[in-house]
Amino acid sequence: MKKVPKALRVWFVVHFVVDFLFGVPLIICPVKFLALFGIESVEMVTARLVGAALLGIGGVSLWTHKQGIESYQSLLKLKILWSLAAILSLVISAIQGAPIAIWGVLVTFLLFSGIWIYFKLKLDKIF
Repeated sequence: MKKVPKALRVWFVVHFVVDFLFGVPLIICPVKFLALFGIESVEMVTARLVGAALLGIGGVSLWTHKQGIESYQSLLKLKILWSLAAILSLVISAIQGAPIAIWGVLVTFLLFSGIWIYFKLKLDKIF
């Protein structure tokens, strides 16, 4: 039986913390929070939905971090799809003139996407 690598369990907790730190302010005070990153034009419903998505995905990371390999396999698929879709969306936004802060968000998604893909390949024993 395959075991979940300890490092992957740690990354799930880190992911929860990052998503919580961004998700809560996006739900509670999206305009003020996004203004900190130079984003002046904020559609509050969309910002709050992003916050909710972050809390959902990050929350399930915390909820699952002590579960077995099957839970990790499923969540890694979700995290990979979410992060790749977010990366594509951020790149399109950057091309269309989004504020410079978008690059920090993009780097964050690239980092997490790389981590999730690495562990998915590792668990699938591709390398």
